[in-house]
Amino acid sequence: MNPTMTYGSSLAAAPVIREPLHAPVAQLVRGGVIEGMHYGSVVVLAADGTVELQIGDIEAAFYPRSALKPVQAVAMLRAGLPLDGELLSLTAASHSGEERHLAGTRRILELAGLPEDRLRNVADLPFDPVVREAWVRDGRMPSQLAQNCSGKHAAMLYTAHLNGWSLDDYLDPTHPLQQAIAEIVEDLTGQSIAQVTVDGCGAPLFSVSLHGLARAAARITTAAPGTPEARVADAMREHAEMASGSGRDVAALMRAVPGLLTKDGFEGVQVASLPDGRAVAVKIADGADRARVPVAAAALARCGVDPAALAEFTGAPLLGGGAVVGHIRPTRALDPLTHPLYA
Repeated sequence: MNPTMTYGSSLAAAPVIREPLHAPVAQLVRGGVIEGMHYGSVVVLAADGTVELQIGDIEAAFYPRSALKPVQAVAMLRAGLPLDGELLSLTAASHSGEERHLAGTRRILELAGLPEDRLRNVADLPFDPVVREAWVRDGRMPSQLAQNCSGKHAAMLYTAHLNGWSLDDYLDPTHPLQQAIAEIVEDLTGQSIAQVTVDGCGAPLFSVSLHGLARAAARITTAAPGTPEARVADAMREHAEMASGSGRDVAALMRAVPGLLTKDGFEGVQVASLPDGRAVAVKIADGADRARVPVAAAALARCGVDPAALAEFTGAPLLGGGAVVGHIRPTRALDPLTHPLYA
């Protein structure tokens, strides 16, 4: 770990559960008029772990959703999960349901010596729209394997099996696996968990703060080579499409910015960190994906990433009559100089 980082060994108190004090983070501009506004919160950490920029409420309790998967993967490695490379990236994935993702999940189950019917995640269609349409055209039904968290669930089963823990109840928050994951969530975020609920896939979901999520990402990317944290970061960066999917912004960001580790989560969450400990975390209040990407890109620019590397992530254009008439842009508080629409 970077010796200059300011992380201690004691846990801070759990973040307070309250109505978040979000602030404007993105504007919907059409024909030169601000047509809409997205609220949210953003934190940018310097390499030493100090807060370099904060907008909105970075200390309130919130749910990171799938942005917490790299932390869950670290916990499973610490509990003995023997995966690396593509399969470890899939363990931390919200995958698109492509054949490579389904095959990888089957491989994890084969290594565990377990059948697909031991999975306890919900059945779903593939996440990627193109893959989903082809799936439906072929008459295929929703399945646990196609659901975007199946890699994580297969790895959870494998970890439980290796430790001699029960399998049928591996999603129970009191299960030894979930207790081990909760311990690492607290360790890497540096704070106690505020609340536990159930994520969309059926796994326990731990509430921390946006600040804590950014801190966890920074600790993963600054960890010493060969540690569980470094193994997760290496796997996700080297196999970015396995951690997301073809054409997904998560994979594209990791390809565009050398050394970047990033993960998205439902309801407008994004976390990203660099090998020197610089990190950002974003929560869009209304959960809008159209704001998540440009706000995350603007935060990375404020973090010191070359804006030229982020040009394709500044937001999808708004069309009127087939012509471009507007854009999503970060607010001036986040991106006062680099966005082309402020020129």
